[in-house]
Amino acid sequence: MSWRSLFKFELKAIFTNPSILFTVFGGVLIYSFLYPLPYTNQLPREQQIVVVNLDQSELGRKLERMVDATPQVMISARAESIDVAKALVDQGSVQGLLVIPKNFQRDVLLGKSPTLAYGGDAAYFLVYGTIAEGIATAAGTLGATVKVARMVMAGSDMALAAEHYTAIKLNAQPVFNPTMGYVNYVVPAVFVLILHQTLLIAVGLLGGGQNEYLRAGQSGYWVHFPARRVVLVRGIVFTLIYLPLVMYYFGFSFSYYHISRLASITDLALITMPFLLSVIFLGMILGQLIPRRELATVVVLLSSLPLVFSAGFIWPVEIIPEPILLLAQLAPSTPAINAFLRINQMGADFDQVLSLWGQLWLQAVVYGVIAARLMLKVKRNNKLTIKR
Repeated sequence: MSWRSLFKFELKAIFTNPSILFTVFGGVLIYSFLYPLPYTNQLPREQQIVVVNLDQSELGRKLERMVDATPQVMISARAESIDVAKALVDQGSVQGLLVIPKNFQRDVLLGKSPTLAYGGDAAYFLVYGTIAEGIATAAGTLGATVKVARMVMAGSDMALAAEHYTAIKLNAQPVFNPTMGYVNYVVPAVFVLILHQTLLIAVGLLGGGQNEYLRAGQSGYWVHFPARRVVLVRGIVFTLIYLPLVMYYFGFSFSYYHISRLASITDLALITMPFLLSVIFLGMILGQLIPRRELATVVVLLSSLPLVFSAGFIWPVEIIPEPILLLAQLAPSTPAINAFLRINQMGADFDQVLSLWGQLWLQAVVYGVIAARLMLKVKRNNKLTIKR
């Protein structure tokens, strides 16, 4: 039978399967809007806190106003005791608290360092960090103001005092995430994982469904073609289907969410090809190993979170156990995520990701050979069953 016939059979098997179509097109399109939706504002702002002012002095009230003026924090309540403030946090009425200690103004004027107590719901890292940042910024600004005023009273020039009130100045300039937002931080990597998982599920659904036919005593077109030819044609067909989806993610979606794009189209294409082929062949291996088609979705979804946290863009690789790192290298998403992030978000040259590119091609070759052998084995077993 001809190559053309095999292409027709493969296209028909894919485009007449609602589960595959929804996974490929529905999953990719829905997740492109659904996943970034909660983080479109990039950073949490105006987090509500309760203040316990045990000093009730002019300087304490000034600190309250400065805290409330920060973009990160908004004072929505005041309490007379720490217990009442904790109760408000526990009830979820506010996200954090600030305690201004007794004798706050007196200690500041005497040159002492009073201790401000603040906290928040640490279950939400972004919220907690935002509250801590806002309060610390206001407290640091108030401390600098008091110190400059003291230097001026001692006879220093105002401009000189403002420049030299501290021996060290921090000038933080974000390099790869200028907005310091969540979208620019995690969405580019998660988009690659979405492409990986949806493609893996789609190919697994096709292979698992064909296994069900064989186990039910039915035959199919894939049995009458050489295994290597089926693997190659399926790889080409799914690659052609996913190329527009990859362009949609790295094109429209990145522009829509204002995510930086530093790589050339050529470099992106060079990494995309082995990435898609390695995922397709891995999906074919999965499809040959599972007895029922629905197991493809279960297996792939259960692997999503482990792949996210072991890829090295959320947690530093230095604190991930070595066995987990080695195991994560078997998934094409791991080298692909790191390669795409380096060339597209960090501006690396293609030469700097050659090792990751080579790893993807190695996976494509190895997984392709394994997929062909497994398909050949299944076909032989099916022939023996029919003879019996």
